[in-house]
Amino acid sequence: QVQLVESGGGLVQPGGSLRLSCAASGNIFSILTMGWYRQAPGKERELVAAISSGGSIVYADSVKGRFALSGDNAKDKVYLQMNSLKPEDTALYYCNVRTIVALTPSDYWGQGTQVTVSR
Repeated sequence: QVQLVESGGGLVQPGGSLRLSCAASGNIFSILTMGWYRQAPGKERELVAAISSGGSIVYADSVKGRFALSGDNAKDKVYLQMNSLKPEDTALYYCNVRTIVALTPSDYWGQGTQVTVSR
């Protein structure tokens, strides 16, 4: 089991910045990937960015060059720095951890934090 605590998010004007944080606890040694997804009203949940246990990072095309994902050395926290925010970035952002135990993958989700980009 993994527990996730998210922080950050809020209301920002277009062009502004926000930073999301996610801390994992519990069976963190089984973490395969850690990252952020988002879901806008009426849309499916989509990957924003994720980092693997080996340090590889993937980004959605829509956020490349604007968002930066980083993790700490203990590999139990990730930070999403969001710059040049656009109204279309408005969504509920969820921290995600994927673990693998005995070849069985599992997904854990945070409670979600709202990001609203508006004037």
